[in-house]
Amino acid sequence: MKFEAITIKDVAKALKLSISTVSKALRGSHEISEETKRQVLEYAREHNYKPNPIAQSLKRGRSKSIGVIVCNIDNNFFSQVINGIESVARQKDYNVIITQSQESYEREIANSAHLSSRSVDGLIISLSAETKNVDHLIQLHDKGLPIVFFDRVTDRIATHQVVADNQKGAYEGTLHLLKQGFRRIAHITSSSSLSITQERLEGYKKALTDAGLKPDARHIKFCQHGGMIPEETRQALTELVDLSDRPDAILTASDRLSTTTLSLLHQMKIKVPQEMALVGFTNSISAEIFSPSLTAIIQPALEMGQLTTDLLIRLIEARRPVTQFQKQVLQTQLIVRESSMRRTL
Repeated sequence: MKFEAITIKDVAKALKLSISTVSKALRGSHEISEETKRQVLEYAREHNYKPNPIAQSLKRGRSKSIGVIVCNIDNNFFSQVINGIESVARQKDYNVIITQSQESYEREIANSAHLSSRSVDGLIISLSAETKNVDHLIQLHDKGLPIVFFDRVTDRIATHQVVADNQKGAYEGTLHLLKQGFRRIAHITSSSSLSITQERLEGYKKALTDAGLKPDARHIKFCQHGGMIPEETRQALTELVDLSDRPDAILTASDRLSTTTLSLLHQMKIKVPQEMALVGFTNSISAEIFSPSLTAIIQPALEMGQLTTDLLIRLIEARRPVTQFQKQVLQTQLIVRESSMRRTL
């Protein structure tokens, strides 16, 4: 059975009034008598009349809605970003439509097309692990759709970006392991095409180089879907464990990779940190209660979502074309816990 919402035409017909009169009464116009306003508002309330948002958006030229594309919302980092997005959108009276790419390039294309067809006023996006070509977003941007990128970004579109200081975060995580006495430090990371992958890899390599160690290509493993496929992480970890001079520590580059690696080490009966230490980029609220508790590089996810949304709404509501764009770089925080503490010799 199809739900049919009551329309302004239905209200006008029931009260034997013109549509114009009902519309003015609903807006509280001084042109309409108090008695007519009372009748219209009472009828609308009793019959759950709601203004048609599509019709309203056509009148004002905006839908007051923002589209969001993230890889997946069950990722702690992205769920916290979404909380930030919605907090600012709600304050500014915007609705938020959230979609997931599931790390799929094709789904990202479909989601962006769907959101633009819904006449969203702007788009917030973090690129999927499979995305190497952003022509689909360039086309939307060239047609006038405001877009702001966060976390996983591209420089092919001139717009605002909000990111964490990924290189510094990875550097500090690796440096911490070095200070704990670990020397064969591996890195399990995401797709090589992502901006965050390159930045975190650079930080990892720089920390090793500054310590007089040469990065070993055998110790760097790419998971093309960012850990969404558990077998990718298992394969990467197995290859590291099987090395004759296997690593004594691992730096993992994402939320899912970090928690999955810790779980797999338990399954492999590898003691953490006695046999292999672990530091990971993760915003997991459970990191402190894992066994052992997980040393984490935390991104300011809530702030990232808030800032991204504020920048997008400024673009949407700008009265003149915006030609100056910002790249906001937010600081990460290293929280040291049991998984990376010095081994007892």
